[in-house]
Amino acid sequence: MNPINEPNHIGRAIAWLLFGVAGGLGLDLCAKQILQTYSLSQFVLVRSLIGVAIFLVLAPRFFGGFSQLRTNRLGWHLLRTLLAVGAMYGFFYGLSKMPLIDALALGYTAPLMVTALSAPFLGEHVGWRRWAAVIGGFIGTLIILRPGGGEFSFASIAILFAAFCYACQAIASRHLATESLLSLSVYVVAGPLLVAATLVDADSWQPLDLFGWLLMTGAAIGSVIAWVGFLNGYRHASPSILAPFEYIAIIAGAGAGYVMWDEVPDIWVLVGALVITGSGLYVAYREIGQSDSAA
Repeated sequence: MNPINEPNHIGRAIAWLLFGVAGGLGLDLCAKQILQTYSLSQFVLVRSLIGVAIFLVLAPRFFGGFSQLRTNRLGWHLLRTLLAVGAMYGFFYGLSKMPLIDALALGYTAPLMVTALSAPFLGEHVGWRRWAAVIGGFIGTLIILRPGGGEFSFASIAILFAAFCYACQAIASRHLATESLLSLSVYVVAGPLLVAATLVDADSWQPLDLFGWLLMTGAAIGSVIAWVGFLNGYRHASPSILAPFEYIAIIAGAGAGYVMWDEVPDIWVLVGALVITGSGLYVAYREIGQSDSAA
């Protein structure tokens, strides 16, 4: 048995992942509320500034000090950061224009995209069953979007673009597996911060009240928790083992959307979300089975 997949490591990995899922959902909830008042670039700028500050404050005690920011792989970090800009702007733009569960369901096409992209870019073998699951996931996407039925919008395209950027970011991260947690976290937040700083102007800037600062800080804390949780989780176990637990966010998001904004998903969104989730879980099941066979 691979030591990384031993029960104690898997339990720790699941705990870290659930920690990250909670942080990510907290980020999304804060972001959706913030974007009702403040511009997207202002949100990205302030949230990223606070996020970087949190990482730098914690660096000496929890991340091995500032020396962990050193890297000889700036090219890969730059690529990952550019993809993070696309993922962040695309997802949060879409989130501001559609119900939370719709955005999450479309966003969770990203793990299926990772499976599809792993064949051409990582040389991994993807059998016909997993290709069928990927196709099934995109059928679920079409069920949600219903082209010609009024659901296909620029916001939907933005979410799918964000999912594609996130998937490419995950592929790029495979080349940075030996990098420190601090460098993987800080560089990927610094890029969107710099882009947002060039896009914010005096006309779009809204002074933050106390509630705005609380939401921005909550979003930043959520993003830090998400990064730390996901990165630590995937360091302790295979993504195929952890993927099923990520889909908890769709269920939690549906409940949160209903409680906070009275969002009631229609039947087609629920059906599409179930198809996407089922396809993702099947991909995870197939990869776990292959890992067990190889052990």
